[in-house]
Amino acid sequence: MAKVLVIDDDKSLLRALRLGLKAGGHEVATAETGEHGISQTALISPDVVILDIGLPDIDGLTVCKRIRQWSDVPIIILSATGAENRKVAALDGGANDYVTKPFSMAELEARIRVVVRNRISNSDNAGPALVRCGPLELDLVHHEVNLRGENIQLTTKEFEVLSFLARHAGRTCTHQMILSAVWGVGYGKEAQYVHAYVHRLRQKLNDETGEIIRTVPGVGYYVLSDEDVEGS
Repeated sequence: MAKVLVIDDDKSLLRALRLGLKAGGHEVATAETGEHGISQTALISPDVVILDIGLPDIDGLTVCKRIRQWSDVPIIILSATGAENRKVAALDGGANDYVTKPFSMAELEARIRVVVRNRISNSDNAGPALVRCGPLELDLVHHEVNLRGENIQLTTKEFEVLSFLARHAGRTCTHQMILSAVWGVGYGKEAQYVHAYVHRLRQKLNDETGEIIRTVPGVGYYVLSDEDVEGS
């Protein structure tokens, strides 16, 4: 049986899922906000996350994308709408499955069995929750950045660009790679978006000379890995 984390702000649904899943032999934990759900995912390492798409603080797609930065835990999205574009956005954002409300407990348990059985332990999307690159330290769970011990305040999109570069430290990330990872698979030619956000990051990191974020002209950007910094 699986350890299941349910992230949903509907108390009645939480109660029903807790009772139903426990009756099926599962261990169940719950969270009522996206931020709490992200923290719980890191703390208890569930076998599967059941995630409502509509949450009071941050939407489920954002929660899914943030978890995917450091974990390959299977994620099943719950939504009141079965609109195709929402399903596509959820699956592109890293979800493993999408269930439309209302649903039966038997259907949900079947989907849990499938995603847990199909889990790929060494997914390329998984990685450490704490990333260090030279003077930078990124906490991917809490969306925090420290530069030489000083906390740097970034917007969500700025953090996503920086964390993508940091998780691939030492390797050149093309404009298209960054766009697809941060903005979505429908993007690929809007290099100006990347240039604008890198410019903002350099201002906030006091990196106008490009010592932290390096430019590869006409191609993309990269940050130095710890090994590169130590060897320089």
